[in-house]
Amino acid sequence: MHRTRARLSDGREIVYYDEAPGRVPVPDPRGLPPVEPVCEVRRDPLTGDHVTITAHRNARTFLPPADQCPLCPGGPASEVPDASYEVAVFENRFPSFDVRTPPVPPVVDGVPGGVPRARGKGRCEVVCFTDDHAASMALLPVSRVRTVVDAWADRTAELSAIPGVRQVFVFENRGVEIGVTLHHPHGQIYAYPFVTPRTERMLAMAAGRDLFGEVLAAERAGPRVVAAGEHWTAYVPAAARWPVEVHLMPHRHVPDLAALDDGERDELAVLYRDLLRRCDTLYGDPLPYVAGWHQAPAGEGRDLVRLHLELFSVRRAPGKIKYLAGSESGMAAWINDVPPEAAAARLRGVTAGGASG
Repeated sequence: MHRTRARLSDGREIVYYDEAPGRVPVPDPRGLPPVEPVCEVRRDPLTGDHVTITAHRNARTFLPPADQCPLCPGGPASEVPDASYEVAVFENRFPSFDVRTPPVPPVVDGVPGGVPRARGKGRCEVVCFTDDHAASMALLPVSRVRTVVDAWADRTAELSAIPGVRQVFVFENRGVEIGVTLHHPHGQIYAYPFVTPRTERMLAMAAGRDLFGEVLAAERAGPRVVAAGEHWTAYVPAAARWPVEVHLMPHRHVPDLAALDDGERDELAVLYRDLLRRCDTLYGDPLPYVAGWHQAPAGEGRDLVRLHLELFSVRRAPGKIKYLAGSESGMAAWINDVPPEAAAARLRGVTAGGASG
């Protein structure tokens, strides 16, 4: 993997990841004004959760026609000035977190006792998997998926080192049912200035034990394994929340993507693509999904939280969507209509279709 850095016309960084050296970046001709993000984080006094406020994101691009896609290379509206690319990563033009955001008052006005607020320091990046607008991660050659894995690992290491960043989350949203606003194959990376609520709960559950090792050993011995290799196992968790939900976990304890060795990255590229192809075959058309890499916080709990992927879909049957009802949305009390064992059997039984390579 070869990394090349450049700047967009408004000062944001763009990084190219190529399988071969020699890229000379093309200057961004757009003449954009400097970015002026306004991101703040408020703390819910009832739950302790962090809530991010980012009014500027209301102006972000929403489902443009293919000929105006900002992720396709070289066009007048493109965020990637080069005529072609393999994997490109750039700072989000509409970030939820940004180190350049201005200071805010320490508390929210008009609330008895005060609600804490702080700058939304951090970084948000877009990861373009390919310059082919009509492709998908599942249809890429294994070599390209491997380059994406290396890019994820490289960005995780770099963003984790930013002062004030406490956790890095790598994820992909796909499908309008999920809320995707750009169809071009891409994912995102959030560098949070706090530890996320889900990870805080994992840290509490894992205290004093090898929780992830125990869960993986139990799942590998049970009926919910979907696919496995020397270094990784994909399984439907016993307490799956979603009608389609698969976790992919390394057999070795590693805190984040940057800690994976070459053998683990090689196998991950194969198994992850296989998993995505199984998902796309499940109902006969591309599955809308969220695929998120849960990593240990940057400075704490790195011996407790093991890197793992959680992939889930809102599709519960052909043509049917699981909408979050009052129990899930209002109380975070989940109800799943599909038994995890049945979901695992269906995923095992489908053939991972798609192009070879």
